[in-house]
Amino acid sequence: MAKRERVGIVGFTGYSGAELVRILRRHPRVEPVLLEHRSHGDDDQPLELAGVARLPWSRKSLRDGGLELVLLATPHEVSLELVPMALDAGLKVVDLSGAFRLRTVDNFRRWYKMEHTRPDLLAEAAYGLPEYFRNVTKVARLVSNPGCYPTAANLALRPLVIEGILDREAGIVCDAKSGVSGAGKKATDKTHFSSVTENFSAYAVLQHRHVPEVLLTSGIEEREFSFTAQLIPVHRGILETIYVRTARAVSRKQLEDLYRKIYGKEPFVRIYSNGKLPSLRSVAYTNYCDLGIHADPKTKRVVIVAAIDNLVKGAAGQAIQNMNLMLKFPETMALL
Repeated sequence: MAKRERVGIVGFTGYSGAELVRILRRHPRVEPVLLEHRSHGDDDQPLELAGVARLPWSRKSLRDGGLELVLLATPHEVSLELVPMALDAGLKVVDLSGAFRLRTVDNFRRWYKMEHTRPDLLAEAAYGLPEYFRNVTKVARLVSNPGCYPTAANLALRPLVIEGILDREAGIVCDAKSGVSGAGKKATDKTHFSSVTENFSAYAVLQHRHVPEVLLTSGIEEREFSFTAQLIPVHRGILETIYVRTARAVSRKQLEDLYRKIYGKEPFVRIYSNGKLPSLRSVAYTNYCDLGIHADPKTKRVVIVAAIDNLVKGAAGQAIQNMNLMLKFPETMALL
């Protein structure tokens, strides 16, 4: 039997952290270890955590706990503190927060409204969208896991940018809807049941922190991209409807063929045929991103619908996909 690598999880009581534990408990090459960064009350413990090994977060545990890699499902402020400690202990890190996604301190300051304390690590971090950057991820010691909205948006948009098909002056509109778990476990006035049920609301209009990830990864300008996030009364899932115009007349079939050419060997991207469109149910509890396309060659309008599970491909599943690459495991292990 192959050796099982010890992988630490911080933030394991949150939605994404608990999802990490759920997936890793079935991983044949990993022994998950809960790293306790702060105390948790007994009522705060998901059932998925029962029987999983635990260690306190400390320099000694990081150095002597037999860990190979740490997964951080923590707020960006906490990740800024913990990532350097883990790297200094010689461990690899996948960070699920936005602390190391934006490449420059100016970008981080603008979108996160604070100073970055480790610009050297911000510049070093690999952006962990495997479909485009797996070769960098494989050799990285720090991988910044993409945000949930940008994962779907970049997988939908980047092929059109690569092929030069977009009429960029016409603009790109991304209408994105997310389940409540995307807001995290801690309840707020906007995420309480009575606020969300039988309701539908937009938020962070023109200032969502995930916008720069789409700009950086797909190579588009802010003036070209209009993004609105909306909260819907479901637990998990993201569905994005993206509206673009093309520079030349392109049929739906031509676009489907283009996406299959680019993603045909990707294990977690599924392209729908004949104008069929994905839904939240098609991706729930999976690491897939499903894409469906409609096109009107006469008016050069194209609509792309992208669906992911925000807790899996949008967070924990993609983090484990990156972990597999970093630890030289099969990329799909524990995810199919």
